[in-house]
Amino acid sequence: MARHPSIPAGEALTLTPIAITRSCFKDKFGVPRQPGLTRYARADLIVQPPYDRDEAFRGLETASHLWLIFQFHEAVRAEWRPVVRPPRLGGNRKMGVFASRSPFRPNSLGLSVVRNEGIERKDGQLKLKIRDHDLIDGTPILDIKPYLPFADSVPDAGLGWAETPPTERLGVSFLPEAEAQLASLPPEQYPDLKLLITDVVSYDPRPSFRRGRDEERIYGAHLYDLNVRFRFVNDHLQKSVEVLTVC
Repeated sequence: MARHPSIPAGEALTLTPIAITRSCFKDKFGVPRQPGLTRYARADLIVQPPYDRDEAFRGLETASHLWLIFQFHEAVRAEWRPVVRPPRLGGNRKMGVFASRSPFRPNSLGLSVVRNEGIERKDGQLKLKIRDHDLIDGTPILDIKPYLPFADSVPDAGLGWAETPPTERLGVSFLPEAEAQLASLPPEQYPDLKLLITDVVSYDPRPSFRRGRDEERIYGAHLYDLNVRFRFVNDHLQKSVEVLTVC
C-alpha cells in the first residue's frame, strides 16, 4: 500500500483525545483483563472540547454497545517488543504482540466493547456513561463508534490459544469488618460495589508468576476512592479469596 502523501516517512500522527475516562478502577491492578468480565464496572467518559457538541452524539442513544479506541496511557514505552507473555497462557509462553491483546504495543492503542448507559450534560460537561468496561481512570478515548451486531459479531471466529472465555473463578467471602464497611457506604455513590469487588477478586488479578505463591500476602485494589484489601486462601482442597476491609 502506498504511503499517504500527507504523512512524511518517519513522522508520527497526532491524535487528540475525544474524552477522558473517570473510572471505578483507579490503577491497573484489579482491572478485568477483558471488557465484559464484570457487569458492575461503571465509568463516565468526559467529552473534551471541541467534541462536546450534542449533535456529534445524535443517534448514539439507540446503541446498546459501543466500540472505544483508547490509549494504554500507563503502558507507553520508548521501545516496543515483538513478543509478549499473555496472562491467559500463564505468563510463561511467548506470542507475537500482534497475535495478542497486550497493552504493550507499538502505538499503545486499545479496543474495547462496552455497554452504553446514556449521555448527560451536567455542570456544562457532556458525559457518556458506560459499564462492563476495562478502563482505568484517566484513560484517553481516541474514538467512539456504535457496535453493529450484524457486522461486528462473527459467530465462527476463533483464536486457537484462547478459544473459550475464562470460566475458572475463586469463591469469595467477606469478613465481618468488610461487610460492616460496605453497609455504611451510600449505594448511589458506590453502585453494586459488593458485586464489583466479587467479580474483580474472583478472577484472581495477581500476575501469573505470583499465583500459588505468597498466599499469606495481603493485596489491595483501588475501586472508586476505596482501598479493597483481600488475601488468597488455599486450604489444599479449594482456593478462595477473603475480602478483609473496604475503606
